[in-house]
Amino acid sequence: MNAAAAIRNVVLVHGGFVDGSGWQAVYDRLVGAGCRVSVVQNPTLDLEGDVAATRQVLDAQDGPTVLVGHSYGGVVITEAGRHDKVAGLVYIAAFAPDKGESVNSLIADPPPGAPVPPILPPQDGFLFLDRERFAESFAGDLPAEEAAFMADSQVPWGVDALTGAVTEPAWRTKPSWYLVATDDRMIPPPAQQAMAERIGATTAEVPASHSVYLSRPDAVADLIRQAAGA
Repeated sequence: MNAAAAIRNVVLVHGGFVDGSGWQAVYDRLVGAGCRVSVVQNPTLDLEGDVAATRQVLDAQDGPTVLVGHSYGGVVITEAGRHDKVAGLVYIAAFAPDKGESVNSLIADPPPGAPVPPILPPQDGFLFLDRERFAESFAGDLPAEEAAFMADSQVPWGVDALTGAVTEPAWRTKPSWYLVATDDRMIPPPAQQAMAERIGATTAEVPASHSVYLSRPDAVADLIRQAAGA
């Protein structure tokens, strides 16, 4: 990175079914490169709450910040990214909705033959992935023990988070980057590519599962550093 022009602050936003601890390998690489990194623990109850949690972390930054979202975290950064301190957006195998769109609207009409995430019927307003199919859908390139732990430590994902619609997408006014995970079985890679193209993102691809931030932390950190140095 060009130290004179580089952005030092990075804020990481996790997606559904997981928490912010999954960012540790990416965090370590960014901190090692001189970045100041904050991880949002968004509660994933509803979009409004997750945006509020992200804005709280952005308020605490001391200057320009790169805002990063994985999966559903892409919806959160699209809404929260209008914050004055956000200089750029990085989508990691993430949803990148337009005005009025939500996770629900983006997944409503999957292309023929696309893998369907094994989301179980709602329980008391929350969603879980089928534990037996978690590895194949979410974490196909992780060690079996790690994927099993993720399946058994799922964070309940609020139904209201999926229906939360974006009001004004930050990518219309902020530069964006997108990392496509070409082996993803949660968000089809063609859908990722289409969203990246629609938002005009600088795009990179890596052969990885939906858990790309865990399995390929170097590629994720490299794209974030590219955004921070731009």
